[in-house]
Amino acid sequence: MIATTATTETVDYATTRISDAEYALIRDYFYKRCGIYFDDSKRYFVDKRILSRIRATGQDTFRSYFSFLRFEQGNNELQHLVNLLTVNETYFMREEYQMRAMVNGALRDIVKQKKKGDLIRIWSLPCSTGEEPYSIAIYLMENWPDLEHYDVEVVGSDIDTRVLEKARKGCFSERSVKNLNSTQKRRYFKHDAENNKYQICDDLRDSVLFKSVNLNDDLSMSSFREFDLIYCRNLLIYFDDLSRQQAAERIYDALNPGGVLFLGHSESMSRISSLFKVRRYQDSTGYQKEII
Repeated sequence: MIATTATTETVDYATTRISDAEYALIRDYFYKRCGIYFDDSKRYFVDKRILSRIRATGQDTFRSYFSFLRFEQGNNELQHLVNLLTVNETYFMREEYQMRAMVNGALRDIVKQKKKGDLIRIWSLPCSTGEEPYSIAIYLMENWPDLEHYDVEVVGSDIDTRVLEKARKGCFSERSVKNLNSTQKRRYFKHDAENNKYQICDDLRDSVLFKSVNLNDDLSMSSFREFDLIYCRNLLIYFDDLSRQQAAERIYDALNPGGVLFLGHSESMSRISSLFKVRRYQDSTGYQKEII
C-alpha cells in the first residue's frame, strides 16, 4: 500500500474542485475497472463523492489521491469508491410479473432437462440489499409446486460490498416490504415495532447465498458458472455499448444450456448481443442460451 504523505497545510475541501481533465481521468479509470460510464450529466454526483474520498484518505490533491487509488494493494480504496458511486434502489416483489414468467414459463423449460432431485441455480445481480433474491425464494415457496422435487440454490451478487452486508443481515425498512401482504410479513419477518424494521426469518436468510462480483472482470466472474436462471435487471443501462456486449458474453458463459436470462423492463438483449434466443412468455420476455 502506498503511504499517504503527511502535510502541515490545511486543505479547504469546500473550495477544492476537480478539473475537467481530472474528471475524465477518474471516469475512464472507473469505466475500465467496472464497466460503468459516467457522462457529463453525472459530473456533480461523481465530483462530490471523489472529494469525500480525498478527504477520507488524507490526500491533499486529486493527483495524490488518484495515484493512491491506482497503486494501492488489495483494491480497498477502489471498493470504497464503487460503494459510493453505485446506486441501489430496490424493494420486495419488484416487477413481480417476471417471477410469474419464471414459474409459468422458464422453469417449465428448465426442468425438462432435469431429474427429480437435481440442482437448479438462480442468480440475482445486482442484488443490492437482498430484496430481489429473497423475493425469488419467497415466490418459489408460494407459487411453484415442483419446488419440493428439486434442490434450488439462490445466489445474490453485487459489486457493492456495503449492500451485501445489509443483505446478509436481512433487516428491512417499511418501504422495502410495501408490496408484501400482511400474511407474508408475518410469515417471513419479525417486526420491530419500535424502530419499524422487518427482520427476515433465519430460515429464509440462510437460504440465499451472497457473494461479491464485478461483471466487468473476467477473474471475478470465473467462479460464477452453471446457473439455470439469471436476473440481471437495470444494470446494463449504466454500461456503454462495448461494456454491454462484454457483459452479455460473461452472462452467457455463466448460464447452463437452456438457461434463461431476465433483464429490466426497459432493456433488450436483442439490441446488445445475438447470442441469446428470445423467449416470449405470457408475462415477460426472457433470453435463453440454446441447447446445443
